[in-house]
Amino acid sequence: MSRTLPLASFTSISNKISTWSGTVAASPRFSPLFFSSQPRLSLFCSTPISHYVKNLPAILAMDSSKAGTVKELPVGLDEATEEEYASQSKLLQEFTNISSIDKAWVFKSESGIGSQAMFLISQPNLLANKKRRFMLSTSISKESNNNVNFQWAPFPVEMTGVSITVPSPSGSKLLVIRNPENESPTQFEIWSSSRLEKEFRIPQSTHGSVYADGWFEGISWNSDESLIAYVAEEPSPCKPSFDCQGYKQGAAKDKECMSWKGQGDWEEEWGECYAGKRQPALFVINLNSGKVHAVKGIAKSLSVGQVVWAPPVESIDQYLVFVGWSADPRKLGIKYCYNRPCALYAVKVPLYKSEAAESDLKSMEELTVVNLTQSISSAFFPQFSPDGKFIVFLSAKASVDSGVHSATDSLHRIDWPTDGKLCSSTKIIDVIPVVNCAEDGQFQGLYCSSFLSKPWLSDGCTMILSSYWRSCQVILSVNVLSGEVLRISTADSGFSWNVLTLDGDNIIAVCSSPIDVPQIKYGCLVDKATNTTAWHWLNVSSPIFKCSEKVTSLLSHLQFGITQIPVKDVSDCLTKGAAKSFEAIFVSSKVNNAPDPLIVVLHGGPHSVSLSSFSKSLAFLSSLGFSLLIVNYRGSLGFGEEALQSLPGKIGSQDVNDVLTAIDHVIEKGLVNPSKITVLGGSHGGFLTTHLIGQAPDKFVAAAARNPVCNLSSMVATTDIPDWCYVESYGSKGKTIFTEAPSAEHLTHFYSKSPILHISKVKAPTIFLLGAQDLRVPVSGGLQYARALKERGVETKIILFPNDIHAIERPQSDFESFLNIGVWFKKYCK
Repeated sequence: MSRTLPLASFTSISNKISTWSGTVAASPRFSPLFFSSQPRLSLFCSTPISHYVKNLPAILAMDSSKAGTVKELPVGLDEATEEEYASQSKLLQEFTNISSIDKAWVFKSESGIGSQAMFLISQPNLLANKKRRFMLSTSISKESNNNVNFQWAPFPVEMTGVSITVPSPSGSKLLVIRNPENESPTQFEIWSSSRLEKEFRIPQSTHGSVYADGWFEGISWNSDESLIAYVAEEPSPCKPSFDCQGYKQGAAKDKECMSWKGQGDWEEEWGECYAGKRQPALFVINLNSGKVHAVKGIAKSLSVGQVVWAPPVESIDQYLVFVGWSADPRKLGIKYCYNRPCALYAVKVPLYKSEAAESDLKSMEELTVVNLTQSISSAFFPQFSPDGKFIVFLSAKASVDSGVHSATDSLHRIDWPTDGKLCSSTKIIDVIPVVNCAEDGQFQGLYCSSFLSKPWLSDGCTMILSSYWRSCQVILSVNVLSGEVLRISTADSGFSWNVLTLDGDNIIAVCSSPIDVPQIKYGCLVDKATNTTAWHWLNVSSPIFKCSEKVTSLLSHLQFGITQIPVKDVSDCLTKGAAKSFEAIFVSSKVNNAPDPLIVVLHGGPHSVSLSSFSKSLAFLSSLGFSLLIVNYRGSLGFGEEALQSLPGKIGSQDVNDVLTAIDHVIEKGLVNPSKITVLGGSHGGFLTTHLIGQAPDKFVAAAARNPVCNLSSMVATTDIPDWCYVESYGSKGKTIFTEAPSAEHLTHFYSKSPILHISKVKAPTIFLLGAQDLRVPVSGGLQYARALKERGVETKIILFPNDIHAIERPQSDFESFLNIGVWFKKYCK
């Protein structure tokens, strides 16, 4: 008898493997199990059961013939909606497939002519529900006609299982770290240009996963490339053990037969994105021996990150410089929250030279830790100058001192002692102070989310970095000795720019707009000999951002502009910056026979910003035939500190009025059909969305809210950032009155600021996209608001993503989220 499967079975199996099931919209009464088209046998029928058993083959054959005639739809869809669902999903898939550049590195060519670059690229993998990452290499050569040529490798290489890649200072080695998904060891690999040189497996008893989060994350090679300092989870603490006799004395870390482990004391975490993550701690690995040392002497209350080796000094032990965040009195959510106090610390690492003239470690017993920045409340992203004579660092002191989660940054410098003698009273020199209110067209202040690993031009004192400038991201050159700041990316297009890496004194960057996919640019100083500061930007042909002909065609029919929105009532403004105009990015069709339906897009934070860069999800929505009004209301980053600080204490009123003013502005210009306006926002943008449909119920025909803040009085007890509720509701005094035990007066005040106050007036059909694992805005708030809408007869749809956190960014969840938003808005804008 043949054991091979028929072709039909292979087809069935293939279909199951190559599809993924979406999240079912919440239904008040029914489960999908109740919608089966299969006939059911009744226990109360006159026909004997033996008849069915005897005739079972014939019954099954009849049932099979009927199966094709009964169409079963997913919960929440009807036949008309399903057609729209199918059509939009195909288009969204084409946008989703566009790749993104995560990082880039440049290396000197072995021939000494030109250079080589590696680009780390990511692309959503919907079937696996994770990001697919791959590396693409290119050779860069300068041509005589002032052009540049990139010769790309024919294919990228997928980086399966890779968590972090960090080239060595010389560019001759590459560190690859693979974090485990279970209790397996962490894998360190050292690669040369042609092969794997060394491999180390570091057990969980030494440390857990290496931090790769972009915040605590820190990996640094020393100068002779024999040691690597890094940040990883400290090993699991011992737990109490029990067996049939009760408690076992002498707690053990390893599992034992015939015993079980208790939970032990609860250990606080850093909130959203860090659930299940243990304390970040500092380690050094010797690449010759593979031995790993934990750096001792750091207070247990200090979480460490962003470690860098100090420049070596002959005959003197070398220092590690790192950032430390104190957990005193408790750990509050740190993701996107720059208002957590932090400082730069230095610890002297005892070294000796081996016979091979390479560095090795002496005993790592208790070491002395020095706080380098005691006189400032925030210091992070330390970066040594090329000559090792000073450190520059970013500070979020405006955020820490005021209590807002994000604000205008400042840049500072401290001199590094060449004799190796440190003191905690080191003078801090201001390079770029906080900008309160800038004149039109002038530098708006520093808003920088990261530094390059090598940000310096050859003069040793000029840094290249990216920063927000109103609704755009721009590239700046900063002379850290004179404090001179220059905008070097072009300013006349409204595009956003982001620096990727430097090629000597040249810049590799990307620029994009809401209607233009990213384009690689190569920036050159026009004439270094004359010391001019003009930059020439060349287009680089690249395979990275290729998209389908359909996407290209749809985007070519769109246009965008950045609109200045005057403040409606300047008499309420307490500062000059608060009275200045804010901005909205308007995306529309080039063919304006009649205005398209409008989606008002609102960012979260509230102290964040929507940039004039390419967003796949927003480009998808605009390609469906919607205009977009992307509002940067007062309180957004990029507009100066006074404008930003005008919002705390006025949420739910000033920001709401700014959005309504922006909508009225485009209506008055005849750009929008006032009867077809929808609104979309997440987090604080969801707070504004639900406020708007309550405060202006006749303005919106539909709404979509992703993890919205709906009820501050309940959120304050469950969020990882309860201090946010105080600062944004009360303003400057919120920081001082913050308590873990809100009074009845506090709760009443929170309720008065919340969208749920206006719920009785809501008319707009609203879809909610909620992450069940959200620690920032716990799902209970969105569910409460949605249920209250249903109770009042407002059409409501809830999609709950069981494994998503605040961002709802897992590929399948992000896809299904925006697909449903598109279908929902189309339904109510016919």
